Amino acid sequence: MLPIIYQDDHVVAIHKPSGLLVHRSELDRHETRFAVQMLRDQLGRHVHPAHRLDRGTSGVLVFALNKDTARALGGQFERQEVVKTYLAVVRGHPPEAGRIDHALSRRRDDAEWVGERSADEAQPAVTDFRRLATCELPHQVDRYPTSRYALVELTPHTGRRHQLRRHLKHLTHPIIGDATFGKGRHNRLFQQLFGCHRMLLACTRMQLRHPVGGQRLDLRAPPDGEFAVVLAALGWKEQETGNA
Repeated sequence: MLPIIYQDDHVVAIHKPSGLLVHRSELDRHETRFAVQMLRDQLGRHVHPAHRLDRGTSGVLVFALNKDTARALGGQFERQEVVKTYLAVVRGHPPEAGRIDHALSRRRDDAEWVGERSADEAQPAVTDFRRLATCELPHQVDRYPTSRYALVELTPHTGRRHQLRRHLKHLTHPIIGDATFGKGRHNRLFQQLFGCHRMLLACTRMQLRHPVGGQRLDLRAPPDGEFAVVLAALGWKEQETGNA
């Protein structure tokens, strides 16, 4: 059963676990579990995802319960009217706050049509970040005798594919557990120390207008599971509420 954090006659929001695909993908053709299918079976009705979360990312995932609502929700995401807040554990100690304004080349879906009208040039991408906490562990991973990590809050202002993961790599503070854009040695340290085998990125809060009633929805999904274990082990449970 997927954890439901909000539901009415038009919209449903769940806390998507890390490792779960939103929908079927040719890149994971052997996978049999998808959030769309699981939620459809759980509710006994069709659902329409309003946005995406990477497979490894957990947190707030919003669905519409009919096509008209799906179009209205999709418009809010396209117009960048939805405020999304993420938490991530990263390598190193980034600045206390800042903005990453770094264009990203197009990363297509596996089934996306490619033709003369589909551009490959880099697209504008902007992410604000705020450092919430830091630590230094007595374990040598790179050339230094200790290893530094930080908890950061991220607010993307555009919706490029893998934007947060790629922006943090660009900042040289990749997300722990990110097998594609991260550092394998640091990922393995967190596996050994904390039993954490997931990417430490979660959408913990999403603010949007209800597509029918117009009221403001403030949807929250605090980190759980292995993410919560890491936060507790590093003494960061209090800092995770920095986006309250």
